[in-house]
Amino acid sequence: MSSFRVATYNIHKGVQGIGPVRRLEIHNLGHGVEQLDADVVCLQEVRKHNRGEAQFFKHWPEQPQADFLCPEGYQAVYQTNATTKHGEHGNALLSRWPVVSHKHEDMSDHRFEQRGLLHVEVKVERKTIHVIVLHLGLIAGSRARQIEQLGAYIKREIPSRSPVIVAGDLNDWGAKLRPAMNELGFRDHIGERVATYPSRLPLAQLDYVYSRGLKPVGIEVPKGRAWWRMSDHLPLIAEFKL
Repeated sequence: MSSFRVATYNIHKGVQGIGPVRRLEIHNLGHGVEQLDADVVCLQEVRKHNRGEAQFFKHWPEQPQADFLCPEGYQAVYQTNATTKHGEHGNALLSRWPVVSHKHEDMSDHRFEQRGLLHVEVKVERKTIHVIVLHLGLIAGSRARQIEQLGAYIKREIPSRSPVIVAGDLNDWGAKLRPAMNELGFRDHIGERVATYPSRLPLAQLDYVYSRGLKPVGIEVPKGRAWWRMSDHLPLIAEFKL
């Protein structure tokens, strides 16, 4: 094996639209996740359960969304970030490779946004790779403090020589967090335009895959009507040389 594919995707809780005209997209997302053909898929806004949506949609899955979306042969890891009146949602990771361990840390910066960090250790042949899934806050100051917290977590929990990937919806308009990530030793693929939001007419990159100890060799954003119907974000796929 010479390369390692990582996808990040904000699935908008498997539902598109507002109010009585909203539509269920979780079944289409299942097909989409398979088509990504990634070794690791990092997901944000993943429902564990939601009583309101389960009553509204006739075909709402009985399984938590992470398990429902998990392709055959993959392993799903989920952690709740936010608890609401009707249920829970958070981050998930789907791995083609064996999961060695996983951890979670609360990253909420204030009481109006519940955020978290999901850290999963996977064994890729004889190499151990640490993958961190993030969904950062909507306020610039919160994001800056959350990156500081990320750096402290990595220093505390991950050996300095271990390869690490940080992926997710960073809500980072204009890549303003890139210098801070570079200070932590992380790089992302800079080159062709990789706008991921909004999915119907992508204007900005909000979704990122950063790496330390792995060389990025390519990046792609799937496009087309099927993708922009499923979520307000497009997925981003990064490929690394092992």
